[in-house]
Parts: sequence; structure tokens; C-alpha cells
Amino acid sequence: MSKAEEFLERLEKDLRVRGMSPRTVKSYQSAVKEYFKWRKENLEKLDEESIRNFLLHKEECGSGAATRNLSLNAIKYFYREVLNKDNPIQIRSAKEPKSLPVVLSRREIESMLHETENLKHRVLLALAYGAGLRVSEVISLRIRDIDLDERVIHVKQAKGNKDRITILSEKVIPDLRTLISGRNSNEFIFISERGGQLTQRTAQKVFESALQKAGVQKKATFHSLRHSFATHLLENGVDVRYVQELLGHANIRTTQRYTQVTNPCLKRIISPL
Repeated sequence: MSKAEEFLERLEKDLRVRGMSPRTVKSYQSAVKEYFKWRKENLEKLDEESIRNFLLHKEECGSGAATRNLSLNAIKYFYREVLNKDNPIQIRSAKEPKSLPVVLSRREIESMLHETENLKHRVLLALAYGAGLRVSEVISLRIRDIDLDERVIHVKQAKGNKDRITILSEKVIPDLRTLISGRNSNEFIFISERGGQLTQRTAQKVFESALQKAGVQKKATFHSLRHSFATHLLENGVDVRYVQELLGHANIRTTQRYTQVTNPCLKRIISPL
């Protein structure tokens, strides 16, 4: 086993012991592996200039700020937590561009659901929008996670390994009952054609198909359903702190960005043209 392989194995073990999500483990390993491949030697030495040059190399190759920041965080974690290096890495995160989330209108979402004839696909999109779920969360739902009587959904081990409760729309219940009728409560709600959990890519393809059928021209992604959920709740007058809780945001500022999309005062201003 090479030194790089040994270090990557130690990194994986440390992340798993810490209870990091499989996605974090995979992304951190990939980032550190890329750095090792670029540096080639003296991997155990914490060389801040090498790290800086590596990040500059990534920038020149077209990597965005978010990708470079992930690499920086992974490298910092490796040297601090795996190799126990005390010297802090004095490299600041790259400034990420601030763009407003893409939000679908209520009419656009209704059209997407109307155009989606497949029951499973329609429930998938309706649950994601109606409860503000990430794609990883909606495909991980098991039948036991839904309380039809109380109209709540228990989202388990979401981002940051946190559980939360969110709302279940009454409109989706009839289709949902049909979809899960007679099935074991431990089963995933959304099962792939080959059995087992539906993949994120399949869920994204379902969304893209619905978007196309509805004739929506916006550059939306599956995550736009979650953006739309938050924006529409704020438009309905729901307090931003309740929206924060439903979304599972650790910081209120993350939720407050939706107020920029739905500011009623701005919408009441009439253009002078």
C-alpha cells in the first residue's frame, strides 16, 4: 500500500468514526486524493504554499469557488484531524458568488404535477415541494416516516445528521395512500424498477421530464422545489423562523435569503416605463 493510499484509508476511517455522512466521506476523500496526485511527494508535510498553489491550479482549470472551498476544507481536515498537525492553514475560503435561488411559481408547479402521469413520479415531486425536501431526503423516506393522520413527515439523518419534522400536504395524501397501500412500513416509499432505493439521478430525471412537459423555461433543478416551498410559505405570511425549522437550516441567514425573492414591498413598486 502506498503512502497516499494509507493516508486516504486513515481519512476514511476518521470521517466514519466521527459520524460524517457517506456523501461527505466520499467528497473529502476525492478532494484529498486529487491534492495528493497533484503534489506527488512529501504528503505528510503540511506545506501551505503547496496547498495555495494547488487551489490556484484548480481555479485556472475552471473549478468554481464552492469546489475549491470543499478541497480546502478537506485538506485542512486531513492535516488537522488525521495527521494531528497543530499549525493552522492560513488560507481563507474563496468568495462564492451570491445568486438568488431559482423559484418556480405555483402555477408552474401545478402544471408539472398535472403533466406527470406516473403515480410514483407525481408523488415524488409533490412530496419534495410540499414538504421542502432535498432530493437525498425524499428518496430516503420510508413508509414509517410519514404520519398520515397528523400530516407530518419525520426526516431522519438529514444534512448534518440531524432529524427534523416537516409538514405533509393534505393534497398528496390520496396518491400517497395508493402508492404505499399493502406495503411494509420499513420499505422505502420510492423504489427503483430494479428494487431498492431510487437514485438521486433518477429523481432528477423525473424532475427534468416534468419541467419539459410543463414547458417551463427556467433553469431550475430538483432543489428548486425546496426553494419554491420556502418562498411560497413566506409569501403566505409564515414567520421566517418557522420556515427555518421546516427546512432544517442551522443559521437563520440561510433562510432569510428567500425574503429577497419574495419581498412584497418591491413587487408593489410600479416601473416608471
